[in-house]
Amino acid sequence: MIRELKQKGWAISAIARETGFDRKTVRNYINAESSPQSKPRAKRPSKLDPYKPYLLERIKEGTTNCAVLIEEIRAMGYQGKSTILRDFVQPYREAPKKQATVRFETAPGRQAQVDWAEDIGEFMVNGEKRSLYAFIMILSYSRKRYIEFTTDMTQETLMKCHMNAFSYFYGMPQQLLYDNMRTVVTKHSLKQIRFNKKFEDFLNYYGIIPKACKPYRAQTKGKVERAVAYLKTNFLKRRLPETLEELNYEVRKWLDEVVHKKRNQTTQQTPNERFEEERGLLLAWNIKPLYPIQQWELREVSKDCLISYKGNQYSVPYRFVGQRLKIRENDEAILEIYDEHECIATHPVIDGKRQMTLESSHYSGLPGTKKEQEMNLNGLATPDSPTPTSNVVHRSLAEYAALEEGD
Repeated sequence: MIRELKQKGWAISAIARETGFDRKTVRNYINAESSPQSKPRAKRPSKLDPYKPYLLERIKEGTTNCAVLIEEIRAMGYQGKSTILRDFVQPYREAPKKQATVRFETAPGRQAQVDWAEDIGEFMVNGEKRSLYAFIMILSYSRKRYIEFTTDMTQETLMKCHMNAFSYFYGMPQQLLYDNMRTVVTKHSLKQIRFNKKFEDFLNYYGIIPKACKPYRAQTKGKVERAVAYLKTNFLKRRLPETLEELNYEVRKWLDEVVHKKRNQTTQQTPNERFEEERGLLLAWNIKPLYPIQQWELREVSKDCLISYKGNQYSVPYRFVGQRLKIRENDEAILEIYDEHECIATHPVIDGKRQMTLESSHYSGLPGTKKEQEMNLNGLATPDSPTPTSNVVHRSLAEYAALEEGD
């Protein structure tokens, strides 16, 4: 600027007033052969410098994971922090490519999405802490949802939760969308989708069409994915009761008083408002008996008068040894055991694994060796106790095996 003003004929005093510099400074600048330049600041060496050639080689090979790279250069002697490394690697990383999608909205009553929420935590169930899961079904049109906490994700529990959800909605959607949970989908490839036969029978009973979303494509069932996330970040962050029954009561209350009254950002309506339109278009519910979840199974009686069910063993009268009997668990968690004509034994279903329930009357009159006859094991019938007791004995399988060997 000083040179430009001088070339235009300005006097030194005028230039000094215009630029604010002293006249001596202006004169020295004009008389200088070149413009004064500040010396460039010397670049400080970085602790990462000795390792940059190695890092560039690794980046060329396709490795930009800083957690991996810092382990490698620390083994070579690097003592700096990971921040410098991340700043160095960042320009070489490809920006993630976002896949464009089309928002898909279903008609009222057409579809619902189903999923499990895992990693819920532990709660008191029957006096002991158990890991819990949350079943979630959300109507795609209204966003009205049903949530139920359970202690397992078995097929029987899944069916019960479905029927509870249908009762809550007072109806059923025409179609249900699932991910590839094992209890629903047994095979999913480009050429074939195969549903679990028993679960498909359950849906056919109610006239519902199952649909499986593509693997690793969570946005296909984005509504239920967001419902799972909201459950974890909202409801599960509250102070919660410590029993399963109270927890299910509280989550139902949360749905009715909070979730279904909250305006949805996409629809700009509350789920309750949209449900008024959707409710009449759902399939009719409660017009036929509930689907029989607990179906008959066959079990062969072992030589020690036991049948196996869900990892535990239960006694039957000894005359049925070697025969195949029908069993089922009823709604009161009682295991019913039948021969061809009648119920021959019942037992409360054991909660746990590798346990045994023995009914002493089932062994009454059982012939055996003299040593076995002299043994009286907590109420089991022996020649010294002609009147059978009615005690039911719970034992571990290892203890019973020792008895059988005569230890």
